[in-house]
Amino acid sequence: MLIGVPKEIKNHEYRIGITPSGVAELVADGHIVLVEKDGGSAVGFHNEDYLSAGAEVADTAAEIFDRAEMIVKVKEPQPQECKILRPHQTLFTYLHLAPDPEQTKLLIASGATCIAYETVTSADGSLPLLTPMSEVAGRMAAQEVAHCLEKAQGGKGILPGGVPGVPAANILVIGGGVVGINAARMAMGMGAQVTLADRSVKRLQEIDTLYGDRLQTVYSSRANIESLLPRTDAVIGAVLVPGAAAPKLITREMLELMQPGSVLVDVAIDQGGCFETSMPTTHQDPTFQINGIVHYCVANMPGAVARTSTLALTNVTQPFISALANQGVRQALINDPHLLAGLNVHNGLVTLQPVANAQGYEYVDPRQALAS
Repeated sequence: MLIGVPKEIKNHEYRIGITPSGVAELVADGHIVLVEKDGGSAVGFHNEDYLSAGAEVADTAAEIFDRAEMIVKVKEPQPQECKILRPHQTLFTYLHLAPDPEQTKLLIASGATCIAYETVTSADGSLPLLTPMSEVAGRMAAQEVAHCLEKAQGGKGILPGGVPGVPAANILVIGGGVVGINAARMAMGMGAQVTLADRSVKRLQEIDTLYGDRLQTVYSSRANIESLLPRTDAVIGAVLVPGAAAPKLITREMLELMQPGSVLVDVAIDQGGCFETSMPTTHQDPTFQINGIVHYCVANMPGAVARTSTLALTNVTQPFISALANQGVRQALINDPHLLAGLNVHNGLVTLQPVANAQGYEYVDPRQALAS
């Protein structure tokens, strides 16, 4: 198989879909890997590294999209990339389609097979290709809270851990999954007073067993969140409904309960955001204010620590890339129900139920779509 790895073009996105060591594995299995010139240079993987591993280096993304049978990326394809995808071509990357009808429309029109990292599952029900980036984003969220709380960034001018004689910041984390627990751990490490809210009592019990009174837990109801907001300095939104748009857990009206200079960090922004007032931002211009509340809504948070993120991501994607290449895309999907769960669009059909529900498309079972 000819596998193409284009350079990412989203704002301040420096990650790359395959490392030189991944190229070496694919080449050893008899595949051809075409990497765009300087695609990995920002994270320390240079053209010479890819050439030494056995890859070819292409001057342009257009050459890769023209030649490749499978395209491996990190972030969702931008409109100009969607428009040069074609039938019988496979795209393997993060997609986050539910809140993005324009991308869905373009991918349907392309006729390509589009597999999303974030909906690939594992036997225990987890999302193995989302987990490492959720770990990164969760840990970064606490860092961004600290930065946004600085007065020069529009915040209250509060140090998360305080100092002797001065209280620490109060941070609320909504969501007890991978993002939430990593955010809470980092915030606790900074010395902040942290409360974690979740709708699963079982999950709250697990967290309480792990952290005891170092981490306060509360059931995630609207009433409970409203009662916490007046004394909360920052909220980290860390909810996830796999494949679907995130629920809005803090409304515009609820901002009135918060003190000016408080901070909202919306890690769910890739799935539409979990705060009603959230709008996607970039690393170049990461924040905005509404009613005096600082919003941080960067849609590719892990891209800021691109080398760490590239290594963490490719550690888990490489086995799936190899399976798709070695077995052929259709057979690999049929053989592995967990990989099949990642199929979002195939041959003009929507094969993920939450996306179909969110955008009014007819849902087609992925096995049926592959047979058509």
